[in-house]
Amino acid sequence: MLLGTADPDELLPIREVSRLTGVNPVTLRAWERRYGLIQPVRTESGHRLYSKADVDTVHRVLDWIERGVAVSKVGKILARDDQQATATRVVAQESGSHEWVQWQSQLRQAINAFDDRQLCHLYGQIFAAYPAAVVFQDILMPLWHQLLRHQGQFGQASEWLFFDAFLSSRAMQRLQLAAASAAPRVLLAAMPGECRNLELLVAGVLLGSEELTVQVLSMGQPFDELMLICEKTHPQALVVFSNHSPTHDLPQRLTRLAMTLECPLLLAGDASDLAQESLAGSPIGCLGNDGHLMQRRLQGFLNGTLDT
Repeated sequence: MLLGTADPDELLPIREVSRLTGVNPVTLRAWERRYGLIQPVRTESGHRLYSKADVDTVHRVLDWIERGVAVSKVGKILARDDQQATATRVVAQESGSHEWVQWQSQLRQAINAFDDRQLCHLYGQIFAAYPAAVVFQDILMPLWHQLLRHQGQFGQASEWLFFDAFLSSRAMQRLQLAAASAAPRVLLAAMPGECRNLELLVAGVLLGSEELTVQVLSMGQPFDELMLICEKTHPQALVVFSNHSPTHDLPQRLTRLAMTLECPLLLAGDASDLAQESLAGSPIGCLGNDGHLMQRRLQGFLNGTLDT
């Protein structure tokens, strides 16, 4: 792509992108040529220049590679995520929720100042304006992911930790309040080492409803002991959560677990989207990782209106 209308002042040379992301220039060029993951513009002399969007894409690629996804498969996942983001923007425009970006900007200012009082105030205002699925899925967690991916400069890791601790405490509060309900219970457990604590807690918040409460098991819960817990607590369903690329033996492990349970076994998180083909025909249901759909799919499975 030749340099055209793009503002040269906003473009970065490959050495600067390498410094910001930790990815060496040889790898960046390979991601461009072999997989088409990034498309830098070219100067008349042939030098590559990268936009801020390209830098963000590099961080996204790294995130998926760290989750165990082969670089050759990352392109399809990024394309899927971009389609979902486009659909979300359309919904935002149609519903008048263009304010989401403004909320994120205000949250970012409070985070940058480590102002917990202002952050708490904004959190309350946002929840007063939108349902939980929109708050977490479309406003809070995208900002959390942005901060997670951009920790190259001094102070940015502290900002992410500050925001992560704040959201974790608030998500836990919502789960604890819901636990007081007498509604039937679903167990939610993470595949060991395959998601972060906040991602698990938010999944619990989004899966819960007036008809179902969600008990989130602690991070590090042994996979082999899930059968024991279900045997003693008699949940309506067991949901296993993972944001990593499924291992080759995941279908077999989940199928063996399902055979020991008296309740349905479901998979949620990015892994459930990536493992749908390998789980086809198995007793394992896939809930996905979209906060707007997970709850409905869970209810569908339990009501018998949606099969695996």
